[in-house]
Parts: sequence; C-alpha cells; structure tokens
Amino acid sequence: MNRWVCTVAYDGTEFDGWQSQPSGNAVQDYIEKRLSDIVKQPANIHGSGRTDAGVHALGQVFHTDIAWDHGGEALKRALHT
Repeated sequence: MNRWVCTVAYDGTEFDGWQSQPSGNAVQDYIEKRLSDIVKQPANIHGSGRTDAGVHALGQVFHTDIAWDHGGEALKRALHT
C-alpha cells in the first residue's frame, strides 16, 4: 500500500460538491469509483477541503492509500482514460 497525494481540477457545474453524497454525484464519488476500477479494490480518498454544489476547483488536493507500483505518471494516465 502506498500513500498518494494528488491534485485535481474540475468544472463543478454538474456535481453535488466535493464530498461523497447519497446521490453518488459528488467529485469524490467519481474519483473513488475510477480509482477502484484501476486498482481492482475499494479505494477511498480524503480531500483537503470541500466545495459546494456547482463550484469549480483548480487545485483540490486529496490523498489515497492504494496498491499502485507503476509511478505517478502512469496513475495520472490511468485516471484520465
């Protein structure tokens, strides 16, 4: 297990904010789903802050502890696909 610190930017127009919501339509929900698909196990992220519904971010920071031994650039590419 490795700790990864990541910075993301997003257009929050269609999201219900950063923090996970019962609707499943928060930025955190989408990132956790994508990470889980990549590493083939549940992945939780911990944001350094939150945004409200409809708010954009240029430098939202989060960390996650996942089993990923392929380097940061490979993780970035995997998240973008």
